[in-house]
Amino acid sequence: MKFTIDKNIILESLNNVIKAISTKNVIPVLNGIKFELKEEGLYLIASDSELSIKSFIDKKEIKNIESTGNIIIQSKYILDIIRKMPQDIINFEVIDGLKIKIYTDNNQYNLNCFDPNDFPNIKFEEHKEPIKIGGDILKNMINQTVFAISNQELRPILTGVNIKFSDNSIQCTATDSYRLAKKNIKNPVKLKNDIEVVIPGKNIMELEKIITDDSEVAIHIFNNKVLFIYKNIYFQSNLLSGTYPNTDNLIPTEFEYVIKVNLAEFNAAVDREALLTQGKDKNIIKMSVNNNILTLSSSASEIGKAEEKITIESNNTNNLEISFSSKFMLEALKTIKEEEILILLNSEIKPIIVKSVKDESLIQLILPIKTY
Repeated sequence: MKFTIDKNIILESLNNVIKAISTKNVIPVLNGIKFELKEEGLYLIASDSELSIKSFIDKKEIKNIESTGNIIIQSKYILDIIRKMPQDIINFEVIDGLKIKIYTDNNQYNLNCFDPNDFPNIKFEEHKEPIKIGGDILKNMINQTVFAISNQELRPILTGVNIKFSDNSIQCTATDSYRLAKKNIKNPVKLKNDIEVVIPGKNIMELEKIITDDSEVAIHIFNNKVLFIYKNIYFQSNLLSGTYPNTDNLIPTEFEYVIKVNLAEFNAAVDREALLTQGKDKNIIKMSVNNNILTLSSSASEIGKAEEKITIESNNTNNLEISFSSKFMLEALKTIKEEEILILLNSEIKPIIVKSVKDESLIQLILPIKTY
């Protein structure tokens, strides 16, 4: 294998596939990236057995192909080597079967490589009729929900994002049982049957980083895996097994308190009150609603107290006090882009619902925290 390529082109592909490399790999060859040069172009493949990513560089984007072939290059060094190369045109040449020479006119690296025969045979299977969605829409769905997944392995199913595909909608849900994020969009594709999958949160976060524009994403769903095809990138993830909890009945449909508040003002106030809760387990803030005044307060016995008032619009003149995690609230607010939001409440022990005034497609739910 011997070829010459532009630094930025190979760097972009490496940045994408290296997301599938895990620091916990126990199989040595999976710490490498497979370079497979064929007549039609160069394929880069990386996998940790749960996530596999393949990137393709067409021969038109390769300066020169002298000979084809394949090799597994250690991922630990290759990205930094390419990034720090002093020239824009880089040469790759396999020597002695299991070594690669990476060089420009003025410098070179000789790296020991893995045997390509040891690399697993990863199949990127495709459906004849995949579900197609705009990249920007999918990226937004992930951003607005994935932060709410659980980090605890006690309930593995909650470490993933639940996506339901039906005839008229695509619903994306994440919860750690203390908060919930749910996003609904219209499904442009007619489906014969509803499809439901749970994708590991850590994998779908990497997909979100790869998507950079509104180019179409084709989604191919199988029993135990899902393949996303975006431009020249194949992103294949295992699915989590088990039944995702029914979260629809957790969201109230009627509310005693409907509060309208400026998003930027409320976000800044919560952020300031959170200063005294830093380092605490639950970052608790108390919120009091009295007519058209919302009061936020926080305290730490060793530091002191803080309080801030905001003018709001409310449908209820009765007083209500409720406490919540400032961390959860700030993460929920970050997903909303409108100028004003609605905070929907029923009592100090019922869920807090936060959503945009105009956009009904996104719901953020936060469970209150009991304080004594």
